[in-house]
Amino acid sequence: MTSMTAARLATSTGLFEIQNVAIPEPTASEVRLRVAYAGICLTDIHFIRGELAAGMPDAVTLGHEVVGTVDRVGDAVTDWQIGDRALVHPVEESRTSTRVLGVHYDGGWAQYVVAPDQSLVAIGPEISMKTAAIIPDAVSTPWAAITETAQVQPTQSVAVWGIGGLGFHAIKLLRIIGAAPIIAIDPVEAARDRAVAAGADFALDPRHEDFAAEIHRLTDGAGLDVALDFFGSPAIHQQAFDALGRKGRLVLVGVSDTTFSVVSAPNLVRNAKKVLGHYGSERRHVEEIVKLARLGRLDLSESISAVYDLADVHRAVENFIAKVDNPIRILLKA
Repeated sequence: MTSMTAARLATSTGLFEIQNVAIPEPTASEVRLRVAYAGICLTDIHFIRGELAAGMPDAVTLGHEVVGTVDRVGDAVTDWQIGDRALVHPVEESRTSTRVLGVHYDGGWAQYVVAPDQSLVAIGPEISMKTAAIIPDAVSTPWAAITETAQVQPTQSVAVWGIGGLGFHAIKLLRIIGAAPIIAIDPVEAARDRAVAAGADFALDPRHEDFAAEIHRLTDGAGLDVALDFFGSPAIHQQAFDALGRKGRLVLVGVSDTTFSVVSAPNLVRNAKKVLGHYGSERRHVEEIVKLARLGRLDLSESISAVYDLADVHRAVENFIAKVDNPIRILLKA
């Protein structure tokens, strides 16, 4: 077999379609995976809608959450063998550039994917392929935001705005870290209920007129130590900033297409508040999540809401956008 099926986006025209393309060959330092599953992320939807990232090629196979089995290795690769089970850490960073799987080079919405050997992370036999597929972003990104950017410590109060794929996993991960209380914030009742089931101590509707008073009460009058925004909107930015206590940290993970601003600069200075941006994760964060999952500390079995065949990608994307059954993560099966 010399050709494969791939879901590709022509960035110049906006055409998104299933194509029959040549199976990629790995270079000396690359590994090819036979893809098992690939996740659908809101970032992919942005691209399909024409909201492109800098440096994207004229055409690209989407998909940055990928897991599969090693199918072929480059001549210089010594750490991987055919048949190994692995996921791909999607972000390659240097001091001057960032290169992302499914953004700057062909991703995992295909039957095969090629990636640098150093970007692969072994998953072992303890983790299912389905749950491993979402680790590279939906789980490792909130983990890095919590442990690295926000530097959450045990018993610190943390609120999570936006209980989608990343926010849902943030609740579980905050429970592991020992944050207390954990407060889930979402206008959708089903999302709030899901957050409580995942480990949130409290769940609030951000539209409630007593919202600020509730945050004050739940934090014993101190305000939040950390506010995590996984949605990305000016309304959330101001609300989360106002909910912070002294030396509180607002971490922005959700991407907003508007200018960031918050009112009350004196409050920022006098209370020593911090506003921090966060993007993705590093390989070590992925490895940490894999370890937690392998040891049974982190259960991701309920995170997969639906699985669609790759050929049915358009319906999968439509249902993701429409939030059919309020999904946590939707997978494509290659």
